[in-house]
Amino acid sequence: ASGDYLTRALGHRPNFIDRLRHYHTFGACILDRVYLLNDQLELFDLALEGEDTARSMLDGNGCFLFGAHIGSFEIPRALGHRQPGLKLSLLMYEENARKINSALAAINPTLTLEVIALGQPGSMLAVEQRLDQGHAIGVLADRGLAIGEEEHLSVDFLGKPARFPLGPFRLASLLKRRVILMIGLYRGGNRYQVYFEPLADFRATERAERSAAVEAALRHYVARLEHFCRLAPYNWFNFYEFWQ
Repeated sequence: ASGDYLTRALGHRPNFIDRLRHYHTFGACILDRVYLLNDQLELFDLALEGEDTARSMLDGNGCFLFGAHIGSFEIPRALGHRQPGLKLSLLMYEENARKINSALAAINPTLTLEVIALGQPGSMLAVEQRLDQGHAIGVLADRGLAIGEEEHLSVDFLGKPARFPLGPFRLASLLKRRVILMIGLYRGGNRYQVYFEPLADFRATERAERSAAVEAALRHYVARLEHFCRLAPYNWFNFYEFWQ
């Protein structure tokens, strides 16, 4: 799976060094999480792009933060943790929520994360309540929200159609919220490049326009993922057959 992805992102078959850099980047991001979860952000050299967009999350109206399994999700989250007044909740599967809370307790018992577990009857109501309280809801939107069957859209990605879930974008449209893209790219050593970009705004989307707006937002998301994959190709961490 790594070789298939790298061939598309690099434009040639990966050699041994390419594969090693892919694995090393993944390992580095995983290990850096320990320091980030211990609130040791000062150990890292961070370059931030889209600071005005990042500040807009503090307007108290609630929004979605869409990331992906690329680079470090923890870097943008740690940056947000340093912003007074920013309330961040993460939307993830119930089993993953249990695992991450168990890991957090071992790394830093004083750290608490607002996690909304999927698969429970009140999950979507909890999302709406958090948004109304001014929270930013973090979602890794390159994988689905629902367990079992979920509708996907086939979109050209790095030269071949790939299936991306519509669920995260439908949720944002149903709840009439802004969506901000957040990407934290590992650039070697202790360096990360963090991006915040406006991705979609469903606040004024009428019901009749919703399907078209959701599809357009998903296509824009995929185009930006492709851009970042080419910019920093070793940061992609979906280690399975993504093009099926």
